[in-house]
Formats: sequence, structure tokens, C-alpha cells
Amino acid sequence: MKKLPKTYDPGKVEDKWYEYWEEKGFFEAETKPDRESFSIVMPPPNITGQLHLGHALDNTLQDILTRWKRMKGYNTLWLPGTDHASIATEVKVVDKIRDEGLDKDSLGRDGFLKRAWEWKEEYGGRITSQLRKLGSSCDWSRERFTMDEGCSRAVREVFVELYKRGLIYQGDYIVNWCPDCHTTLSDIEVEHEEKEGKLYHIKYPLKDGDGYITVATTRPETMLGDTAVAVHPGDDRYKDLVGSHVVLPLMDREIPIIADEYVDSEFGTGMVKVTPAHDPNDFEMGQRHDLPLVKVIDEDAKMTEEAGDYAGLDRYECREKVVEDLKKQGLLEKIEDHQHSVGQCYRCDTVIEPLVSKQWFVKMKPLAEPAIRIVKEGKVRFVPERFSKVYLNWMENIQDWCISRQLWWGHRIPVWYCQDCGETIVSKEEEVKVCPGCGSENLKQDEDVLDTWFSSALWPFSTMGWPDRTEDLDYFYPTDVLVTGRDIIFFWVARMIFMALEFMDEPPFKDVYIHGLIRDALGRKMSKSLGNGIDPLEVVEKYGADALRFMLITGNTPGNDMRFREERLEASRNFANKIWNAARFILMNTDDLDPSEIDENDLKLTLADKWMLSRLQKVIEEVDKAFEKYYFGEAAKVLYDFIWSEFCDWYIELIKPRLYQDKDVMEKRTAQYTGLKVLEKILRLLHPVMPFITEEIWQQLSISNGESIMISSWPEVESELINEEVEEHMQLIMNIIKSIRNIRNEMKVNPGRRITAILNSPTQKLELLEAGAEYIKDLARVKELTITESLQKKPDKVSTAVVNGVEIILPLEGMVDLEKEVERLKKEMEKVDFEINRARGKLANEGFVNKAPQHLVEAEREKLKTYQDKKEKLLSRLKELK
Repeated sequence: MKKLPKTYDPGKVEDKWYEYWEEKGFFEAETKPDRESFSIVMPPPNITGQLHLGHALDNTLQDILTRWKRMKGYNTLWLPGTDHASIATEVKVVDKIRDEGLDKDSLGRDGFLKRAWEWKEEYGGRITSQLRKLGSSCDWSRERFTMDEGCSRAVREVFVELYKRGLIYQGDYIVNWCPDCHTTLSDIEVEHEEKEGKLYHIKYPLKDGDGYITVATTRPETMLGDTAVAVHPGDDRYKDLVGSHVVLPLMDREIPIIADEYVDSEFGTGMVKVTPAHDPNDFEMGQRHDLPLVKVIDEDAKMTEEAGDYAGLDRYECREKVVEDLKKQGLLEKIEDHQHSVGQCYRCDTVIEPLVSKQWFVKMKPLAEPAIRIVKEGKVRFVPERFSKVYLNWMENIQDWCISRQLWWGHRIPVWYCQDCGETIVSKEEEVKVCPGCGSENLKQDEDVLDTWFSSALWPFSTMGWPDRTEDLDYFYPTDVLVTGRDIIFFWVARMIFMALEFMDEPPFKDVYIHGLIRDALGRKMSKSLGNGIDPLEVVEKYGADALRFMLITGNTPGNDMRFREERLEASRNFANKIWNAARFILMNTDDLDPSEIDENDLKLTLADKWMLSRLQKVIEEVDKAFEKYYFGEAAKVLYDFIWSEFCDWYIELIKPRLYQDKDVMEKRTAQYTGLKVLEKILRLLHPVMPFITEEIWQQLSISNGESIMISSWPEVESELINEEVEEHMQLIMNIIKSIRNIRNEMKVNPGRRITAILNSPTQKLELLEAGAEYIKDLARVKELTITESLQKKPDKVSTAVVNGVEIILPLEGMVDLEKEVERLKKEMEKVDFEINRARGKLANEGFVNKAPQHLVEAEREKLKTYQDKKEKLLSRLKELK
């Protein structure tokens, strides 16, 4: 065995071990029918992406599961990959070429795509190289990209099959349009934000007779495209007006008054303008009442020719002009402040514009039904279970999915139109050159691409070779668990489930583990605008990957958000240093031991050894169960408490006297062997969470034989070593030691001074105390220890405590200088009395109590209570000394 350096330097070991693992092929999976498989597909990060804390958490959890299962003997596959991210990537490439004075149109489609692929080659692998820094043990030999040849083939296959089954159709529908990204967005790609706006009450003159009606709107510019005014059929106020007409202000166009259940009689005047081309609810009303579509806003959010005199104006410029003209004509009744929800593009934050256009849709009801059933039957399990309700609520109210996007980067829709005979050709081929109807070569492919989530929905099976029936599919599919954030349950999780059921006849995974978001120390979501984001790579550079990984799972509970605090990272780094120092101590004190020469039957196990081995077995069991249930935070707590407190702070201290003596060789060998055995089990337990430091230490153990800890076996519980009596016995001894230490601290006893102690105990505990006497002497710095059941008389001046029925008596004489201690306590009492009087005076001041901020008043009350409690303790100690 070698010696470890004095301090642990993660920067010197992490890259070295990752390269070693990858070179040895430890991450690569094989299809072995004789071994049980365990598989995960990585949620593919965008090629535009830079590693953020969400990725770090997501991938740390997946890596823990993968490393743990690998050590348990499973043939594990963690399949990595990246997503082409249509909108996000196109925006990046457009920005890049704009800096060169170019635009999409000047490059043309082929030229633009060439630049997009160049961008992908340059930046696409950035995030996967960053994931390596975290220790992600993915099978990089199977890395996939959503637009690679295999995945693209799967996309065409699915599109054509859904089309044949009548589940994909084309139609004129109202869609969410981003005027900046120039594409449609699905409903879940629109982020809604409450904003302060205005509610404009506009007079619409009645066509027949005098008078007018009043409608209220937040978007007066859209009134130029009104084709009706609607009231609720049950609203008696307007019953006589239904069927009559009004004159649309500014446009001088007659439009009808209709009755429709959608109208809310309580909102505004109970009358609403109907603009079917620019509002989704109005579109539905227009369909029901056969109203014309008048499109007054175009794809650039500018007013069209249909807007008359307002043509060419930006939508917001138009709003101002319309309001101004309505005022001039006396048709603006009033303007009120109004808070309302505004939809924005999830990529660029531009306010979306509802527009009618021809798009491709997936019919969702038939696909949703089996996907609902599979979750209700428990064949796909959400952890925590509450997220199944979120999933089901969305699926049960699902709308048809708009899958076409007006972009160039992405999977182009596999549809061609014959320019001669008009035939529509839907094909699985990468390119169609001849019309099957008329033989013409004059074909034009649909200009649009598919929604990014269409290809992502196929990820669990397209990445394994589907539509071919591959060995990987037979062996690794369905996968075992999906680890992801709650923010993409609708975007991705739901779509993977219904696509897998449709094309694989079974769900894509058994469990869906949902983790929360990482927020800043104030509980805010991390964002560029707040400037509160944390770069995980900077954290790794400063603290090491293991410290980051351990911090991310400490206190982590399924589905709940967690807060990022620097001090939590420091605590994790301190934990790594604690492990390092403990390992260094064990290795330094076992360099003369060859474990292979030890016969365990010859060992002279002490109470401490038996206790440590018993506790170890329970910890193995607890960590194993925690990982099974995805209780990562619980696993971290169990490991931390056991390693820091029980192993480092107690067991190592308990075995030191035996390690430092040479009188009884077998006693020393027992302490060495047991310490080493526990250390190597700890390293294996900790490896899935902290892979780098455990590998570095493991390589110094003779037991490793130079093999990686990655391919060592997960510790098995040796149930014969579990001993409840030994644990209770040791707990009693530890409690006594802690109590004596506490009294010493309170009395300010010099740490080097050995004291006298008396233990007055019930008869049944005498033997236990005698067996632990040496531990008490060593760890509580006791020179003379008396253990008795019948103490005749206590010394005059003592400090006492009772632990588990055992009275601890510490004579003060010889432990402290009584006169000096009394003097010190009196001086301390004077300071405490001053603080009590100061706090009382402040709280008696009505000006302070009534005018100061509440938190300052509460803080003062807390101070007063703290000083009063301290005074009670000082009085008690003075009483003991007198």
C-alpha cells in the first residue's frame, strides 16, 4: 500500500481517472442474455446548450443509478445523446450569420443548413464534453443525435405510419406564432406571464336605429379584423339584439351580433368582439357560426392590407393609432387598468400572435387513451406519485398537437407535392424524385420542419435502432427509469409514452423519477435576467466534481426544489477532505499488513470492532434501499452520518491505542484489518456518488489489485455481523464519553488535563461499563475511573449528569481551580446582566417596539431569552462550585 498525499487535490485526479475509465471501456454495455440489464436514456441536452446546474443534477442522479446497478452486477446501458433543438439552434445560427452581414434568404436553404451543420460540429459536442467533467459514465460509443441518419429514418417512419392511420392531418387552424422566431409554437411552448395592461371599452354603433353597444378588449388593434359581436344566449340584457348588426368602427363594415355559450356575461359589458383570425377562442366561435376570417396582422406582427389605412404599421403602433382615432370619433367610452395573462415565446420572450395558417397536426385523442390507461394501471410509475396527476390532467384534456414549424433546421416534413397533377406524396424515403401518379419529376417538398419534440418523443427506441429489430432493442428496451425535471412532463415524457405505445406496444420506461429545480439562495429561479446562474464547471474547478455531486443530492427529496448555497458546497468539500484524511490515516497505519494473510477466525474483535461491523451492515442495507426508492437525499444523509461521525470521529479514535502498541500483535492486526475492511466497504458504498475520490483511494488498497473500483462489486450485507446488543452497549459508552466531554467544555477544563470520574450505575450495567472503561479513559481524558453501584458519599464539590440510568460524577477538585473559576463565572455573570438590562430597556421603549421593523424587535426578544438562559446556567454552575 502507498501513502496518500497530505491533502486531496481533485484537479489532479479527476481527468486522469475519467480518461482511464473510458480507455478501459468500463462505460460500454454489451447485450448478454444471461445477465439482467439496466438501462437509462439520457434526456438529450440541446446542442446550443452550456452545462447548467439542472443538467448537473439530472446527470448526477442518472450516474449514481448507473454506477450502483453496474456494481450490483447488472449489464448497464446509459445511452447519451444530444438534441438538434430546432428553434434554439436556428436562432443561434441566424445571429451568427447576421454578425457577418448575411441573412437566411441570402444564403438560401441549402447554404443555411450547411452553416447550421458547421455550427453543430463546432459547438454540438461542447455539452457532452462538459458532462464528462461531472463523471457521467455513459456509453459514449452509442452516442446519438436526433438528426443522425438512424433517428431521421425513425422520424420519417413514424410520420408516414401516423399519416396512414389517419392520425396526422393538415388543416387551417389558429396557431401560436412567434413573430421573431418566425414559427408556430405548441401551447406548451408558450409561457404565460401576468402583466399590467389596459381594458378599452369601445362603442359599436347599431346599424338599425340610434344607439350603440359597448365591447371591452385588451387588444384594440385586432378589432379591425372583427367579423361578429357575441353575447351569452342566456343574457336577457341583449336577447333582442341577437341577429341584428352593428357597424364596425373605423372600418365601416357591418357585422352580426351572435349568441354563443363561450361568452362570460360577467366580464366587461357581457359583449365580446369576435376576431376569428386572431384569437383561439374566437376561431372556435367562428367555426361554429361560419364567420369569415379577416387576417389583419401578418407573420411579422405588422398590419396587413385587410387593415385598411393601418396597413404596414407594427401591431403596437397600430394600437396607439386605433385608440387615437376612436377618441376622435367619440367611440372610446373609457380605458381601465387591467391585469391579464400574456403569452410569450419560450425561446425569445416575444409576445406571441395567434394567427390562422395551414399546419400539420397529430390527432391526439386516440393516442392519449392508452397512454392514460398505462399510468392509471401503474405500468408506468411516477416518483413522486403526485406527478401522475399532473400528467393525467394534461393528457385527459389534450388538444391536437401542431407539429409543423416554419424553420429550416430540423427534420423536414416528408411530404412532396406534384406541381403538375397536384398529388400529395407522403414517403419514408429521404427524397422523392418522381410522382407515382403522373410520373412527373416536378415535385416540391413541404417547406416546414417538424417540432423538435416529435423526434425526441421517439428517443427511447429510435436510439436503439428502431425501426429495425436490433439486439439492443430486444435486450435493453423498455428502459428502467427516466430521470427528468418536472418542467418537461408535457413536452417530452407524455409524448414518449404515447409514441412508444403506438410503435413498440409497451411503455418506454417503468419509472419516471421527477426531480425539482435548483433555485438560488433566495428561492428564485436561476435565469440570465437575474444574473443568478451558477456555472457547474466553475464549481468543479474550485471544489471538485465529487463535492458538487454530493451537494446536489444532499437534502434532495423527490420532486421538490432545492436551494443552492455556497456553504453547502464547502460542507461537501469538507466531507471529501474528511474521507481523504481518514483513508490516509488507515493506510499509514496498515502499511505492514497483508490482508490476504489474515484468517478472520483468529481476529480478537473488541466491542468497538463488533459495533463498527454491525453498523456497517445496516448502512449497506439503508443505502441500498434508499437508491431503490430514489431517495438520493436519504442515501447521502446515511453515508455522511456514518462516515463522518461513526467511522471517522468514533471508530478511528477507538482503535488508535491498539494501532499504536506492539505488545499484542493480534490485537493490533485486528484493529488494522477491521479498519481497512470498513474503509474499502465505505469506498464502494460511496463510489456511485463520489466516483473520483473513491477511485483515487481505492487504487492505494492492496485489495484492489490495480482494478478499478467501478467494476468492484456492491457490498453485500453480512447479516451474521449485525448485533443489536453490541450497538446498544457501544451507544451507552459513547453517550457517557460525550457527556463527560460536555462537562469538561462547560468547565473550560484544559483539553490535555486528565481528570477523575465516578460512574454510579445500576447492577445490570456494571459489566458493560467495565468492558468499555478503557474507551472512556482514552476518549474522555480520564485518569482515574471508578465504576460502582453503591456510592456511599459524593465528594463535596462535583459536577454531575445522568446518561441512560448511569450517574456521572466529576469531582471539581483537581479538575478546575475553584477560586479562579468562581471569579471567571462572576465576571461572565456581570456581562450577561448588562446585556439583559440593555435588552429589557430597549423592549420597554414603546417607540422602538411600535416603530422598528418587526424582525428587529423579534431579534431583540430572542437575544433577551438567550441571555436569560445563559444566566440560569451560570447560576447553576456557581451553585455547584460553592
